[in-house]
Amino acid sequence: MSLAAVSDDDHRFMARALELARRGEGYVEPNPMVGCVLVHGGSVVGEGWHQRYGGPHAEIEALRAAGSSAAGATAYVTLEPCDHTGKTPPCTAALQRAGVGRVVVACRDFNPLVQGRGLARLQAAGIPCELGLLAREGGELLAPFAKLMVEHRPWVIAKWAMTLDGKLATSAGDSQWISGEQSRAVVHQLRGRVDAIVAGRGSVERDDPLLTARPPGPRKPTRIILDSQALLSLESQLVRTVTDAPVMIAAAFNAPAERRQALAAAGVEVWQSSQLAVTPSARWLELLDELGRRLMTNVLVEGGARVLGSLLDASAMDEVHVFVAPKLVGGAGPSPIAGQGIEPINAALRLKSATIDELGSDVYIRGRLR
Repeated sequence: MSLAAVSDDDHRFMARALELARRGEGYVEPNPMVGCVLVHGGSVVGEGWHQRYGGPHAEIEALRAAGSSAAGATAYVTLEPCDHTGKTPPCTAALQRAGVGRVVVACRDFNPLVQGRGLARLQAAGIPCELGLLAREGGELLAPFAKLMVEHRPWVIAKWAMTLDGKLATSAGDSQWISGEQSRAVVHQLRGRVDAIVAGRGSVERDDPLLTARPPGPRKPTRIILDSQALLSLESQLVRTVTDAPVMIAAAFNAPAERRQALAAAGVEVWQSSQLAVTPSARWLELLDELGRRLMTNVLVEGGARVLGSLLDASAMDEVHVFVAPKLVGGAGPSPIAGQGIEPINAALRLKSATIDELGSDVYIRGRLR
């Protein structure tokens, strides 16, 4: 199944499949984003992508578009076709019925129900398969799904806005607004495609945010507050809007029963860590395990400094989105990441595949740590 000699056209068609796959972002999770392009005689005869969770897979959409032209075509698929029946029938069977002549795949599936079975089934049916074309690009696209399948935890995105001198707020605690309107619009787009938004009680008490996407995106994220003693005010905007979007308190094992009961009566879910989680980092890992059990794929963490610091100390940060405003405030305002930190500078974490853009007067930096 190794790649034979591939042409520029092969790369172009797989790049198109990856482009199509991205359209499913926020709509298909916990399923993976997948795209498929069917090519016959050098021309595209069908395209498709996985458009929504529980809906037809990318291969099925492309086969429908191609009709009888799929016979003898090459299928470029960003992820190994499935060979099991879940919410939909196996794609391997559909490809065989359509008479596809060749299948080119970017990445092997990370789902233990697949992991090579799809390619093996196609090859056993006499359909040549090639694996690994644009595998790096496909792997980047599929990283959140892969982490959920392999580690059973969601992909964790850390976000913050800061001044040019590295402050989340002034020494008086004022932080609205550090970043500009264009940056805030990007944050709302991020919120609209994730399964949960996490913040600390300190930030919530100071700003009384809604932690919702405006305008709404394809997902309605659960708003999770790290609140060890379950002290979130019943008068907060979060609690008052719990019927519009779920709210979950991540509390310690010893959170007072009366506080837990009061929040539960207001419609807030209260989840408690175990007695073994005695540090903020340990509580993070238990929370991520719980979110993984709930099949949450992407989680956005909005700080503040102690929350982001404990996340970094737990080695649980996968991706960062940073908005730097051309402002100076000086003083003793908080920096973005507290915690124990990393002592030797040569051990500092470096962003991979970092991109830098301008959003109005702000600088937008984003990249991955894994």
